[in-house]
Amino acid sequence: MHGSFQIGAHSLQAPAVEPGLYLVATPIGNLADITLRALQVLAKADVLACEDTRVTRTLLNRYAIATKPVAYHEHNADRAGPKLIAALKEGKSVALVSDAGTPLISDPGFRLVGDALDADLPVIPIPGASAPLAALVGSGLPTDSFFFAGFLPAKDKARRERFERLRDVSATLVLFESPRRLAASLETASSVLGGERPASVCRELTKAFEEIRRGTLADLSGHYRSADTVKGEIVLVIGPPPAQATSEEEAEALLRELIRTHSPAQAASEAARRTGLPRKTLYRRLLEIKDEAD
Repeated sequence: MHGSFQIGAHSLQAPAVEPGLYLVATPIGNLADITLRALQVLAKADVLACEDTRVTRTLLNRYAIATKPVAYHEHNADRAGPKLIAALKEGKSVALVSDAGTPLISDPGFRLVGDALDADLPVIPIPGASAPLAALVGSGLPTDSFFFAGFLPAKDKARRERFERLRDVSATLVLFESPRRLAASLETASSVLGGERPASVCRELTKAFEEIRRGTLADLSGHYRSADTVKGEIVLVIGPPPAQATSEEEAEALLRELIRTHSPAQAASEAARRTGLPRKTLYRRLLEIKDEAD
């Protein structure tokens, strides 16, 4: 029945959904990784747009959702997009999903959202699973600042140029890669970024054969160069470049600047993050600075 969904043996009726474009995150592998709010929107939306109706039907069948999906992808966006915008203008609710994860992350939904905003129509995100974030938090690499760079180019020369542009980005890098090109990409990354950069290869996240392999780029390059055929969805996470050496004078100036607006503990933590110097050493120097001022 339209408007209902099922969890286990329990059938539930979804509440009404206000008109607007809903960007609904769906599981990246394990179908249990869906939110209650996402199920409510999928069950109650007037229109459900997706990349591949066969993939989306698998999710809908799992939760006994009767909403019929319609295709919206990069090859039919010129035809399907205006129809979805017209439905929104008629006061209907439109749910947009990708094949897996959060819409607009390396999929054509960005164009539809732009058209909706240009028409002054509501756009509502329904958060949930995201492969880049799952890989980032599972990688063991710094999470305070990260840069999602999408898919790596297929050609060797373009891939090397991409890594050269990313080399000095002072954040953890998160990238998508094909399992067929993983070994070559790791070799290029090791050459361009430095073999000692820490990294993680996150494969088949949330699925039965999930694997997160951590090591340096050189270690990972060697492993996958000699590994059997690699299968599954891959997210490559690469740690930030090593902090530049900071002189005592530079560290001192930074500490004096930070202490104006931060507590000693906060200032020491921020200075350690920016310089790579030990927090305890910086904290002791901050206390000395405070004593001198008193």
